[in-house]
Amino acid sequence: MANQLNQIQHIVQLMLENRSLDQMLGFLYADSGNVSPQGSPFAGLTGKETNPDDTGQPVTVFQIQPTAPHPYEMPGADPAEGFQNMNLQLFSANPPPAGATPTNQGFVVSFKGAIASDRAKGYKDTSPDVTPPDIMGSYTPALLPILSGLAKGFAVCDVWHSSVPSETIPNRAFAAAGTSQGHVSNSVKSFTCPSIYGRLSDKGVDWAIYGYSAAPLTRTDFPDTKSANASHFGLFTDFQKRAAAGTLPPYTFLEPSWSAAGNSQHPNYDVAAGEVLIHDVYTALRNGPAWASTLLIITYDEAGGTYDHVPPPANATPPGDGTVGELGFDFTRFGVRIPAVLVSPLIAAGAVYRAAGPIDHTSVLKTIQERWGTATLTARDAAAASLADVLTLTQPRTDDPLQGVAPPAAKVISPGDTAPSPLELIHAERVAALPIRNVHGMYEEASPLPPLHTSAEVTGFINTRMAAWDAQLERLKGG
Repeated sequence: MANQLNQIQHIVQLMLENRSLDQMLGFLYADSGNVSPQGSPFAGLTGKETNPDDTGQPVTVFQIQPTAPHPYEMPGADPAEGFQNMNLQLFSANPPPAGATPTNQGFVVSFKGAIASDRAKGYKDTSPDVTPPDIMGSYTPALLPILSGLAKGFAVCDVWHSSVPSETIPNRAFAAAGTSQGHVSNSVKSFTCPSIYGRLSDKGVDWAIYGYSAAPLTRTDFPDTKSANASHFGLFTDFQKRAAAGTLPPYTFLEPSWSAAGNSQHPNYDVAAGEVLIHDVYTALRNGPAWASTLLIITYDEAGGTYDHVPPPANATPPGDGTVGELGFDFTRFGVRIPAVLVSPLIAAGAVYRAAGPIDHTSVLKTIQERWGTATLTARDAAAASLADVLTLTQPRTDDPLQGVAPPAAKVISPGDTAPSPLELIHAERVAALPIRNVHGMYEEASPLPPLHTSAEVTGFINTRMAAWDAQLERLKGG
C-alpha cells in the first residue's frame, strides 16, 4: 500500500539538544523484550550492556531512578561532544586506527575526562557527586512520560543517527542544508550554501522558523535565511497562535531555549523542562484544526557524549559540495544514534520505523523534497532515506495517546540568574556580526559583544538587534 505523504500539509520539526537514543528511550520496550505492540523489533537496551572504566572494569548500563538526587539532571556533568572526544567514545582512541570500526566502548573513559574539564572550568551545573559511571544511566518511560508516550503512541525510529560524529552546529547545518561545508566543530561562524528554506521559497512554498523566547539561531546560518522576510520567523508563542488558527506553513522548524534555565535538554539542563516543551508542541498541534494533515518530527541534533550501544554505520554519502573536512574527516560515517519520534494521526500506534537506507537529519530534507518537489541540496540528502513510509493509515486516528498524561514538573529557574550558555553566546556573536545600517544609511562597524552576564541579557540583545535587522530589510525592500 502506498504511503500517505500526499495527505500531509504541514511538517513540523522540533530539534532538541545532545541526547542519545539509549539515554532517553533505550528502555522504551524493555518490559516486552524490546518488541513493539506491532511485533516489530526495537534496538533498545537489555540492561546488560557495559563500558569499561579506565581500569578496564565493566560498568553496566542502569535505569535512572526517580529517587536519585537529581534524576532530571543526569548524567550530572556536560559530556564531551566534540569530534575528537567522539572518536574516543566510539573507537576508544583518537584518532582512530586506520580501518577501525566503532565499538562504542569509550563513553565512561571519555566522561571521566569531561567531568575533570567541567570542574576545572568551574561549571556550576556540574553535580558535586557525579562519577564516570553516571554516563551509563538511561531514563525509563515512567520518568519521560511525554516523549515515551508519543514514541509508543505513534512511531519511534531506532536507526536515526546524527549526520556528523561531532557537536551541535555541524549537525544542525546538515539538518537544514545537507552539509556543514566541511566543518566538524561549533567554531564555524556561518555558512555560505543554500538551505531547505531557500529551496522551499524557490518553489513558492511557505516555511517558518521559531525560536523559543529569542529570535531563532537558524536564521543567522545561511544567506537565504538571513535575507528572508521577517514573516518567516517568530517565537514559540507565535507558533502556538498559528497552530491554533490552522495557519502554519508547510514546513515549520522549532528551536528550544538555549539557556541553562531553558528546555533544550542539553546536559546538564533540566530534562523535565524539555518534556514540558514536547508536550506543549504536541498539544498545540493536536488541538489545532490542521492536526489530521500534520506530521510532527521530534529529534535531537546529536548525542552530546551520552551513551549509546549501537555503533554508527560507515556508509554515509559525503555531501560532494567541494568542501574539505576539518581534522581529516571525510563525512563517510554517521554519528551516534539520537532519539527520533514521528507523530501523526496517519501513523499506527506502536510503530518502529526503519527505512531501506540509513536515516539521518537529511531524511527530513528528503521527505520535504518528495512532498513539495524541492530541489536537492547535496549528494547526502539526495541519497537519504525518506520518512514517508511511516504514514500508513488512510484515515486519521482520533485517539490521543497522551490523554490524561502530564509532563513532569520542571524547575523554575530565572534566565536572569544563569550565565549565558555556549550556544547563547554563539547566537549573540552571529547577531552582533550582522551588517546593520543606521538611520543615515551607513553601515555600523561590527564591534565586540557588549557585556552579557545572564541569559536574559543575551535574549534582550538578540531580539533588539534582530528587530533592527528586520527594519533594515524593510527599508531596503522599500527603497
